[in-house]
Amino acid sequence: MIDLHNDIDEILITEDEIREKIQILGSAISDDYENKDLVMISILKGGLIFLADLLREVTVPANIDFMAITSYGTDTESTGIVQLLKDLSSPILGKEVLIVEDIIDTGLTLNYLIQTLKARQPLNIKICTLMDKSVRRIVDMPIAYKGFDVPDQFVVGYGLDYGQKYRNLPYIGVLKEEIYH
Repeated sequence: MIDLHNDIDEILITEDEIREKIQILGSAISDDYENKDLVMISILKGGLIFLADLLREVTVPANIDFMAITSYGTDTESTGIVQLLKDLSSPILGKEVLIVEDIIDTGLTLNYLIQTLKARQPLNIKICTLMDKSVRRIVDMPIAYKGFDVPDQFVVGYGLDYGQKYRNLPYIGVLKEEIYH
């Protein structure tokens, strides 16, 4: 049996730190979206776990929807070509949209997503991310709710994967370099 924990070089963000930060984010979102028509959009697959935990901390009514987009394929570096794999199932016209992301890296994929969603005329679009890898940013992103700044290391766990593995780790860890090289 494979022990995924053995592939982790170091734990960057613990399970408890994630839980505490999500409570803070959920409280801020609840305050800001009181009496508003909120749609939280998670980017699959990585954002699913974050959305589920965040949604439990949000105390105002919120609809959820999902999109799947990729610019990575099976590699560790973005190809720069964004592909829409799954679109929203409901319209967002006139609604407050909160994009819930696991991690923002270069910003290219998220920029594409925002432009796609703006064409659908929501009232507003804001971003909530668990992790911000701003050292790699190419396109500036106005992040309304941010959990953690992370260094330029290959991180997995808590929804983030490498080769569809490690999503189920309850923490954010740095993947050993020999695993992906």
